[in-house]
Amino acid sequence: MSIPVVDPARYQQQLEAKRERIERQFERFAPPALEVFPSPPSHYRQRCEFRLWHEGDDLFYAMFEVDPDVPGQKRVVRLDDYPVASRRINALMPRLREALLESDVLRRRLFQVEFLTTLSGEALVTLVYHRPLDGAWEAAARWLQRHLDILVIGRSRKQRLVLERDHVWERLEVEGRTLHYQQVENSFTQPNAEVSRAMLAWARDVTRGSQDRDLVELYCGNGNFTVALAENFRRVLATEISRTSVASAQQNLAANGIDNAAVGRMSAEEFSAALKGEKGGRRVSEMALEEYDFSTVLVDPPRAGLDEASCRQLSEYSRIVYISCNPDTLERNLEALSRTHRMSRFALFDQFPWTHHCECGVLLERIPA
Repeated sequence: MSIPVVDPARYQQQLEAKRERIERQFERFAPPALEVFPSPPSHYRQRCEFRLWHEGDDLFYAMFEVDPDVPGQKRVVRLDDYPVASRRINALMPRLREALLESDVLRRRLFQVEFLTTLSGEALVTLVYHRPLDGAWEAAARWLQRHLDILVIGRSRKQRLVLERDHVWERLEVEGRTLHYQQVENSFTQPNAEVSRAMLAWARDVTRGSQDRDLVELYCGNGNFTVALAENFRRVLATEISRTSVASAQQNLAANGIDNAAVGRMSAEEFSAALKGEKGGRRVSEMALEEYDFSTVLVDPPRAGLDEASCRQLSEYSRIVYISCNPDTLERNLEALSRTHRMSRFALFDQFPWTHHCECGVLLERIPA
């Protein structure tokens, strides 16, 4: 990997390069004007993980990058701060290191530190070890939790010790509303909270005027979009395969007082089969699919994108909202979806400044017969 070099003075230049690349890549689909949503140029990641490197009596945060002088080799890069990470993480990094240096119990065979923070300042720190964790560790970790005003979790082989709770609560202001999200340690959450706010606002905008029809959502994760879009539809049915994410999504619906959305634990492939009547069972029966009138589908797939069968299933909806973390697989999927739908909105979300990665959003509407 390459560690991002953060230079706020050059931010607009790197964003413009991404805009030009995405416009060239999708030109043949005749998209509308690209909507570009910038990131804060620094301190934008709310979660990060670092190796904890030991050298004699010293220890420090580290990442690895390819050594330009030795092909195929990686070198250790010491990090005393990390401009990519949130200001809360940067404030905690030196204080946590100092506390670890003073405690043989906490530092012994510690090899990784993971930070999860929120815009409101909550912080959860996971300490990962190559040794069993005992009562002495727990006592020291409870002191650390009080000393730094953080939540602490300890991990080692076949152990996970949660001292207080395993999640933080993020609060995102979107179009004048405060949305509450439980974000669980070691599960996926959007790392760039400010860009996540922009994505939610964009998705709400492109799905307005749908209160008499229903939304189906695939790969819903912890209900990030489900919570934000529920009031735009009569009902929402969301699906997700991860048990942890489903439980978190249900917590988030309850925390936001949403009563017109349901989350089912099922893969996108299984759900497609259920819609076609090719899959039955208790979970399918509980969904009561016959009661829905889906006009819109929202899909936020992993980097591998969608397979052919999923694209065929999506093409049956009047409107498709496709959120993509990989423009290359989005491009491939649009080859199939553009046979039945046209792009009516197109967005670039700069989730990961100073890298080549881009997050895109596309609204596709069915081409009249």
